[in-house]
Amino acid sequence: MVNVGVHVSIAGSIALSVGRAKEAGCDTFQIFSRNPRGWGFRDLNPDEAAAFRDNVRISGLSPPVDHMPYLPNLATGNRDVYDKSVAALSAELSRCSILGIPYLVTHLGHHKGEGMTKARVQVITAINDCLSETEEGVMLLLENTAGEKNAVGSSFEDITAVLDCIEKKDRVGVCLDTCHAFGAGYDLSTEHGLEFTLSSFDDLIGLGRCRLIHLNDSRGQLGKGLDRHEHIGMGNIGEDGFVRILSNEFFRSRPLICETPVDERRNDSANILKVRELAERML
Repeated sequence: MVNVGVHVSIAGSIALSVGRAKEAGCDTFQIFSRNPRGWGFRDLNPDEAAAFRDNVRISGLSPPVDHMPYLPNLATGNRDVYDKSVAALSAELSRCSILGIPYLVTHLGHHKGEGMTKARVQVITAINDCLSETEEGVMLLLENTAGEKNAVGSSFEDITAVLDCIEKKDRVGVCLDTCHAFGAGYDLSTEHGLEFTLSSFDDLIGLGRCRLIHLNDSRGQLGKGLDRHEHIGMGNIGEDGFVRILSNEFFRSRPLICETPVDERRNDSANILKVRELAERML
């Protein structure tokens, strides 16, 4: 009914992530291809990369998705951080190519008061440069942000301003995060709000450019700019909101990745089961 999965660990070997995804009950899955909390990383071991590709093929899980690490910030005015961020993006695109991963998700970053116009130019330049230096076959997905101060990409207009200036448009799409959209003021909890959000997205970006959904509930309230993920149905979007979301063909026809907490209330497998349950429920 729906193609749903979670973010899984690569501890021990990147090839082991596929088995973890299967064990959690995933149809699709997302990873970090390296330690997300540091700048340094080792090159992919050819045998591990081959084992990862083989495991994905045998598992039937599709698509595998990679996410950029936490530290890169393409919008920063700090030149050293910007240069390292561009290098990290280029390297991650290459790693996806080696691993046979079709999608790489990236945030667009935060400026530190230098202004949105300058930040957008930096993001656009970085993406164009990295795509020109890497092989075809991997699509970069721009993820919307939650309306935090100085964030690039919180509004659909902002994402459009970046997309319009990308040279290799066939290599760039969008990842829509439901928690982030809710935090930025797009009300996904009501029928009217969902219709308005999708209509706005279609008018400004185009529904076809969205290749992936990050399906997360929100601890923060509507429009408060908080990036606080919650278990599906336990936050301010709520179960009824997710029933509406999951009954809509736009969401049902795309891979759904949950980046939800793991705690005493629910684990990854339970969130996958909740998504499937709500996808079958009618209001």
